[in-house]
Amino acid sequence: MAEPSGTYAFAPFEWMLSLRYLRARRKEGYISVIAGFSFVGIMLGVATLIIVMAVMNGFRQELLTKILGLNGHLLIQPLESPLTDWEVVSDRVGKVPGIRLAAPIVEGQALASSPFNASGVLVRGIRAGDLTKLTSIAKNIKQGTLDGFDQGQGLAIGSRLAEQLSVRAGDNLTLVAPRGAVTPMGTTPRIKAYKIAAVFEIGMSEYDAAFVFMPLPEAQAYFNRTGDVTAIEVYTDDPDHIDNFRKLVTNAAARPIYMIDWRQRNATFFNALQVERNVMFLILTLIVLVAALNIVSGLIMLVKDKGSDIAILRTMGATQGAIMRVFLITGASIGVFGTVVGFLLGTVICLNIESIRRFLSWATNTELFSPELYFLSKLPADMNLKETTAVVVMALGLSLLATLYPSWRAARLDPVDALRYE
Repeated sequence: MAEPSGTYAFAPFEWMLSLRYLRARRKEGYISVIAGFSFVGIMLGVATLIIVMAVMNGFRQELLTKILGLNGHLLIQPLESPLTDWEVVSDRVGKVPGIRLAAPIVEGQALASSPFNASGVLVRGIRAGDLTKLTSIAKNIKQGTLDGFDQGQGLAIGSRLAEQLSVRAGDNLTLVAPRGAVTPMGTTPRIKAYKIAAVFEIGMSEYDAAFVFMPLPEAQAYFNRTGDVTAIEVYTDDPDHIDNFRKLVTNAAARPIYMIDWRQRNATFFNALQVERNVMFLILTLIVLVAALNIVSGLIMLVKDKGSDIAILRTMGATQGAIMRVFLITGASIGVFGTVVGFLLGTVICLNIESIRRFLSWATNTELFSPELYFLSKLPADMNLKETTAVVVMALGLSLLATLYPSWRAARLDPVDALRYE
């Protein structure tokens, strides 16, 4: 016998039946409970995925911006002979197209002490002109000024170091270096007091607590590097294509040099971040998968419960396709609404995540995002369009796939068998 022609696909009666099945009667309340759990599961899964991916992206982007804002994209170190020709080399490298700054530096470790405390620091000698071009420092001065940095013996220190030592701009700070003057009795530590010219705050706790900037000539004298520098920090316009600059910089240096780029200097850190991000995505995807399986179980129970209704509809002329679409709409509605609400919830939380963190910290009286542990002073979130779209599409796809088997099973139900055992 030929299949009845029926009505066109997704006719109004199919939508009406689907929505009625979603609003189960009291005796079928367990179906509504399963549908509700499926909805909540998909909503939370999508929202959590979006939030976690945004935080991981924001975390990586903030760290990348702050690390590359302070440290060079390429580090030039001498080979065979010291960098006594650092002025000529830095001028030549600075003229390479795409290089915005080539800053010679003298770097060394020291102990910074005040009458109240002491802390190990990394002292970096740099020219005042180069320091003002580092926007992460120059645009984040909280106390004092960098004016006349080269003329005096002032230091620029991080805000967390200032807090630890209980000092501020204008106070004195004593630096102790293990390698000082050479005497007949051996090498003696070098101890010298400096005035704090400026206090900066990058927003990355590790840097704000450990970096001390000193005028380059003073650093050369302090670390016994007269006429010499430790390295040249090179900053480019496009750190993502750093390989394009390596040969150009080598040719411009015109002397034996050893180069290391930002990816090599931070490889372990950023690789660990990437692995953590991928693992979190896989784990949180399981939440959406479990919710999709709830849709399967709920629809199978609904099909079993509505067996007689399906049989009556089939005898009245409803096609197998119409029955399948009814249950397809029922299951997909849970997935679509759950995904949409999850997307909206995740977006709202991402846009207000720092305010939420502060409120929860205040409500629980705990530090939920310790700067000492996570390096950054605030919780970042950066929603990536491609990733967010992928999460939404994945959730919709899983929800749709979850409805196929129960819907097919409902369409294949034999009306005679269904009514015989009723």
